[in-house]
Amino acid sequence: MVDAFHIFTLILVSVAMALSLAHALELPGKMRLPKETYLAVQQIYYPGFTYGGFSEIGGMIALVVLLFLVPFGEGRFWWLFASLVLLATAHLTYWLFTHPVNNFWLKDMKLEGAGGLFFSVRAGDGSADWTKLRDIWEYSHVARAVFAMASFIAASVALIQ
Repeated sequence: MVDAFHIFTLILVSVAMALSLAHALELPGKMRLPKETYLAVQQIYYPGFTYGGFSEIGGMIALVVLLFLVPFGEGRFWWLFASLVLLATAHLTYWLFTHPVNNFWLKDMKLEGAGGLFFSVRAGDGSADWTKLRDIWEYSHVARAVFAMASFIAASVALIQ
């Protein structure tokens, strides 16, 4: 039963990793775009990535549950703990760096439903230089991809312990 739940957790963590990695892999091409094209491209991600992002929260919750299901102090426990810390770091990176920039990109869009509610949190005033915001957004996704991939690897290693 624990192994089945562990596999479910791996699926959640892998989706979180895949979304961050997808953004990171776009970086070389997107850095060459002029402002108008870049801003137009930024708007295509919603709501898909908004809904997919719930896998990150689900992955963290599932990792916490797994920590209660495996014996404390075993190698498996510590790999799961590392996975949780890494995924939480990816999540924190989103809220500290990525989300404020998302609010800038979306300040003129009329969003409804979950996307409208989600992107109303910490709305920015939009007064910053767009290239600085672009760099923050792009490189924050590279950092998130690294943290999420490391989280996935740690959770995978825990499964074979």
